[in-house]
Amino acid sequence: MQNTPVLILVCIFVSMIGFSILGLLLFWLGKRYFRTIVQRLFGLVVGRLLEDDYAENLMELWGGIQRTSVTHILEISQRAQFGKIIKRPLGSARKFPHYDTLLFIPAQMARPPMEITVDIPMKVTLGPKAGQPLALGIPLIISGMAYGEALSEKARIALARAAKQVGTALNSGEGPFLLEERQETEKYIWQVSRSPFGRNPEAIAQADMIEVQMGQGSRVGPQIIEPKTVKGKALKLMGVPEDQPIVMSAVIPGINTPWDWPSYVADLRKETGGKPIGLKIMAGGRLEADLAVAIEAGFDVIAIGGAQGASAGSSPLLSDDFGLPSIAALVRAHRYLVEQGVRKEISLIASGGYVTPGECLKALALGADAVYLGTAPLFALAHGQIGKVLPWEPLTQLVWYDSKYKDRLDIDKAAQSVTNLLQSFVQEMQEGIRALGKKSLTELGPNDLVALDDWTAELTGVKRI
Repeated sequence: MQNTPVLILVCIFVSMIGFSILGLLLFWLGKRYFRTIVQRLFGLVVGRLLEDDYAENLMELWGGIQRTSVTHILEISQRAQFGKIIKRPLGSARKFPHYDTLLFIPAQMARPPMEITVDIPMKVTLGPKAGQPLALGIPLIISGMAYGEALSEKARIALARAAKQVGTALNSGEGPFLLEERQETEKYIWQVSRSPFGRNPEAIAQADMIEVQMGQGSRVGPQIIEPKTVKGKALKLMGVPEDQPIVMSAVIPGINTPWDWPSYVADLRKETGGKPIGLKIMAGGRLEADLAVAIEAGFDVIAIGGAQGASAGSSPLLSDDFGLPSIAALVRAHRYLVEQGVRKEISLIASGGYVTPGECLKALALGADAVYLGTAPLFALAHGQIGKVLPWEPLTQLVWYDSKYKDRLDIDKAAQSVTNLLQSFVQEMQEGIRALGKKSLTELGPNDLVALDDWTAELTGVKRI
């Protein structure tokens, strides 16, 4: 018994020598026969693919992928698995016409560009005719990504801090009022949704602008959120019993006909005390008819959602097959407001698929007063922290409310990443304005652009190259 420790050490030592010899042997064999092994395996795989009957061939799937897409095959499987409406969280995979066929005209000889020392003011005002217009330091706004229905509390707080840091506003989205995010940001837009908790008096009192949500780029109409989807704090704030679904009505409660809108807006204006009242809609083929109702109702701001928009709770059909491309939505909305003589009274926010500074600057040149950003800040939240979930989970698992990984998000890092993103956007846009030989946003216009094809030229009124 006294020799037991010695025997254990001897056994460990012998085992280590044995494993070392085995490792060296395997290394020698692998090095000597590696090319032969790989060559034979490759021959077996390729031979199987080339010789198997087509109906039994794995490459049969490749033809299906080419004819459809990986996304469509995945969604077919999702529908087959669950037998209900599926939710695609990051918008349409379709390539809608966007801003790629527009280019800016550089200032060089006939008009010189501006020096770097020329300060380019980026301030904008929304709802100029309202009693209390909303003044922002930049023309970029963090779009509505709802607490509970989409994002976690940590993600919302990070977005709120970033918005304050760069001098812009944070949109609440259609979720419940989260006091913690309101306390973290300076400018706050409360979205009056079609939910039972949409017209929250506390949220309205604390907001700097109200946005009535009738639709967005990737979603319109009624929606039912299953009880198991939203739990915990968000559900309590919604005031919905745990065993009941959350029902988003097709229209704002109290609206039955287009003629109900003026009195609704008038009542809301009394409640808000002069704050701008905005409207969020999905742009469609009858956009002008919708805008006519909005003008008559007296909205101060209109946010136009293009088909490239995304929503955590939207089905593929609504994302892919409804609406108008964002560029068409903006141009038609701006043109109609000008024709009706109300463009200076009603502010216009472009929304849906804006992920680069160039796209944002082009939208401003085509008539937008500001641009909603959703996808870009969403991905920026996880910047520098993706190792906490990858490769086993998508990076958005760091920010979704119903994710078991949401507590891993570092709020300070996330807020700084979104701040950096927005600052970078603004600085590049200022650089672009100087390169146009302009001194401010207000000097931008369609004449600063050229179109690469006839469709874009006809749509925008921009000269064709």
